[in-house]
Amino acid sequence: MSDKFSNQEKSGLYKAIYTRRDVRSHFNSKPIGDEILTRILNAAHRAPSVGFSQPWNFILIRDSQTKAKVKQSFEEEKSRSTNQVDDSKKEKYTSLKLEGILESDVNICITYDPTRFGPFVIGRSSIPETGIYSVCCAVQNLWLAARSEEIGVGWVSILSNDTLKKALDLPDHIVPVAYLCLGHVEEFAEKPDLEAAKWLPRLELKDVVYFEKWGQTQNTPIWSQIHELIRTNLDYAFK
Repeated sequence: MSDKFSNQEKSGLYKAIYTRRDVRSHFNSKPIGDEILTRILNAAHRAPSVGFSQPWNFILIRDSQTKAKVKQSFEEEKSRSTNQVDDSKKEKYTSLKLEGILESDVNICITYDPTRFGPFVIGRSSIPETGIYSVCCAVQNLWLAARSEEIGVGWVSILSNDTLKKALDLPDHIVPVAYLCLGHVEEFAEKPDLEAAKWLPRLELKDVVYFEKWGQTQNTPIWSQIHELIRTNLDYAFK
């Protein structure tokens, strides 16, 4: 395999990034093929990790009773979280479809093991959270690989970790990081659901880039070209 990416390969990568969606409402009943699921898991397992600690595990779930327990936790947590929503948005919040636990073919719980390879991990001593960040890298790898395989993924974060620990028999030291729903879909939406629902606006890249120091938006000569490219919102995904 050549280390250099062809233009076609680069285009495919950017396409996966730009068309990835958090899928909740478009799952169908077609099962995911074993070879496809294995490829997706292998991609997740190839994620970077602090100190090469590889602190993740992937719990694959198809059991309907387990899914039902997780679904019940979602309903309880969503009901509880409604109290935190402004009255002006409460009705819209309760109407949103925010999970596909029962509709998706496979649920995957990705966990973090802080004890893997012992108490000392290179790079984690100053910032312990890098272990969790490593698991998030695995989630992103999985998500992009799944999109390239035409498999939808939805991350369900309105859940009780205590419920997950009990339902999945997790040891005390294991931390559930992501509960994902995977399955074939009828379509990948043109826009993310929450953007389409106008829940929040999409920020432009120029709104989140500073130069040299926090809050500094004025470019200097060294940053002039990238400042202009960012301002014009250059989009590599469709070049």
